Amino acid sequence: MSFARPILLLACLALAAAGCRDARDDSGSSAVEFWAMGREGELVKQLVPEFERRNPGVRVRVQQIPWSAAHEKLVTALVGGTMPDAFQLGSTWVAEFVALRALEPLEAGDGGSDGALRDDVFPGIAAANVVGGRTWGLPWYVDTRALFARTDLLDAAGCTLPLRTWDAWLACMTRVRDGGRDRFAILLPLTEWEAPVILAMQRGATLLRDGDGRGDFRSAAFRDAFATYVGLFASGLAPRGGEAQASSLYQGFGEGLFSFVLTGPWNLAQFHERLPAALDGKWTTLPLPAPDGRYPGVSLAGGASLAVWSGSRVKNAALRWTAYLAEPEQQAALYRASGALPARRDAWRALGLDTAPGTRAFWEQLGNVRPPPRVPEWERIATLVGRRAEGVIRGEDTIDEALKSLDEEVDRILEKRRWMSEREQSAGAVP
Repeated sequence: MSFARPILLLACLALAAAGCRDARDDSGSSAVEFWAMGREGELVKQLVPEFERRNPGVRVRVQQIPWSAAHEKLVTALVGGTMPDAFQLGSTWVAEFVALRALEPLEAGDGGSDGALRDDVFPGIAAANVVGGRTWGLPWYVDTRALFARTDLLDAAGCTLPLRTWDAWLACMTRVRDGGRDRFAILLPLTEWEAPVILAMQRGATLLRDGDGRGDFRSAAFRDAFATYVGLFASGLAPRGGEAQASSLYQGFGEGLFSFVLTGPWNLAQFHERLPAALDGKWTTLPLPAPDGRYPGVSLAGGASLAVWSGSRVKNAALRWTAYLAEPEQQAALYRASGALPARRDAWRALGLDTAPGTRAFWEQLGNVRPPPRVPEWERIATLVGRRAEGVIRGEDTIDEALKSLDEEVDRILEKRRWMSEREQSAGAVP
């Protein structure tokens, strides 16, 4: 069963009951304005003619928005009442735009369409679009983090793949580091928060507590993972200077300055293009190891979703457009044009990505991903995690000082959230 059909049916029934009609342009057609980010804004225009052929009387106008300005532009448009009817949305933005009441729910809340979603979309990716038990976004393409590895250097160090546990991974990295002068094992940019959060989630850390109203960074699970992360730098497995000390990602990896990089599928094409031809067949991608052997270890659910503005006058047409883009065939077309990995597993199988070198590791990894806390404040919190981790790595704070400060800062950020929750509970509302 297609995920698009139950959503569209429910949307049409709701619109009919409300007596809503699509707004029409001067030609009498329903006109859907769609904002797409980055290169997708250019590529998606190629999919418009077939949609309009299938849907006589519906026109789609695509506007390309730079990723760097996308969040601010959407918020500004919402405040000004100039939102597009449908738009591309970063998966970590979903909770924020739900809180702003900007999104149209995509099912009736009884789980009727969730079953179809779970059948064909990676579960962790589907979960990133669910807030308060309701689905607000259609997964379009996916991102997650896995390991890129120099297999020739790992072979020389006596490492046996796959590396299923942290112990095996750390032992391998130690041998790699010890195998050459001024050599590191892994590149971990200091400005990124993803690595400490991934390790913490693998330890079972929730990151937030008390109904997502307070930080939980001094928990035993987070502290253990945070200490492991910091230890990679203290032991010389990762360069304290990050990318600056390691030349550049591609140059350093190509020269063997480090053997592992924790990064995403967007680098598959970059590695093929930027690494010397002599390294063909000497690097690969690997799912993440796990602390307890439950391989692969969890990674972050990321990517982009398709959403419909709650105030759109053409919801029916907008829902049809987003459902069309979410079809496996259209996701496959987007992959062929851009390399963006599909959210639909049927598209993976049709393209052979589930078994192809390079993408096969991401297929395995996407089977065990988890979204970060689905709260509007997450972007601010994530920035603080990275900042506090960098402070410890540079010797400015101890681990305990950093985690204490992190909890205090996050508690302040979530103060309004706690107040609203307490107010709802005192009024007898369901939190």
